[in-house]
Amino acid sequence: MKNTRTNLRFSRRAEAVTPFLAMEVFERAKELEAGGRDIVYLCVGEPDFPSPAVACDAAIRAIRGGRTTYTHSLGLPELREAIAEHYARRYGVVVDPGRIIVSSGTSPLMFLLFSALLDKGDEIILPDPCYSCYPNFIRFPGGNPCFLRTREEDGFQPRPEEVRSRITPRTRGVFVNSPSNPAGSILPSAWLEELASLPIPLISDEVYHGLTYEGEERSALEFDPDAFVFGGFSKTFAMTGWRLGYLIVPPSSVRVMQSLHQNFMISANHFVQQAGIAVLREGRRDVEIMRAAYDRRRRHIVERLRALGLGVRRMPQGAFYVLADARSIHSDSLKLAMEILEATGVAVTPGIDFGEGAQGYLRFSYANSTENIDKAMDRLQEYLTARK
Repeated sequence: MKNTRTNLRFSRRAEAVTPFLAMEVFERAKELEAGGRDIVYLCVGEPDFPSPAVACDAAIRAIRGGRTTYTHSLGLPELREAIAEHYARRYGVVVDPGRIIVSSGTSPLMFLLFSALLDKGDEIILPDPCYSCYPNFIRFPGGNPCFLRTREEDGFQPRPEEVRSRITPRTRGVFVNSPSNPAGSILPSAWLEELASLPIPLISDEVYHGLTYEGEERSALEFDPDAFVFGGFSKTFAMTGWRLGYLIVPPSSVRVMQSLHQNFMISANHFVQQAGIAVLREGRRDVEIMRAAYDRRRRHIVERLRALGLGVRRMPQGAFYVLADARSIHSDSLKLAMEILEATGVAVTPGIDFGEGAQGYLRFSYANSTENIDKAMDRLQEYLTARK
């Protein structure tokens, strides 16, 4: 039967959500792969390591033990206690487990936090470039991302004095990310301390903590006990598909955030939370093995990129990304990334995905084997030679 409905339309806020270009590249790469092409994936921030055995074993035991029910909307008390123990051990800060909200990844929590903080026209200051989805999390509830153009020599991290100059009566917070996506840089401790002293909420995405190779890895909670801090298991513990993350909020924010979480998310999966408890208490050795491997790959891929003539002026310090300047090849990073994919089978992320400040750059993920990194670099060498 033919559908004759003509009044279906989407909201303006839904239509304003921009595509996630890293996934657009990834999905086109999958199409090429399905057609028989050999693809090297350096576009998506997904660890190539298996999830720790302690996580898998804990989840299996939990499922077999019938732990497939709802949990407390804030998360299992034992998991929140384990997260609090981690912050005491790693950063020397005391976190009340009652301030921790566990959910199915940090993305739902970002959606809920900005829904709680923002009325129409309110602003969040964030660096340009930044993680692709941040602006959409801010815009969807009616807020405005207030972009602060950053500098490559600063690792694309925001200078506190420039953040201060952008504060208006509509500013509801400053959003930072360290180690960062896409640049893999660390926010200097002195800058983080100064940002914490500003008269606006400090919002810190710390999902790449544990994957730092140079510099100090400091939590915003060391400088501001009322900071909003995101943390998770996907990157550090190679648990992307498990969908498990958390948000630490000021005591005054717990009830509002809990009500939102109850309504829109209910709770994270029970057995997945059991896996989170296990890796926090028994998975540190797995993290060290992965971190050491990423560090070796980091040095290797930067050496290879520089030999290709791509600009990497500042060594990434954490996460598993390199943001390389490709403007000498093409000014349009999306066209270049797609051209590279079609010509070579190497999937990389266009810099424009992260903002105008990264236009002309390409982001390379080294969450892949050294063998595959070398295969990709060899193909890029042939491509660049033929392009001249």
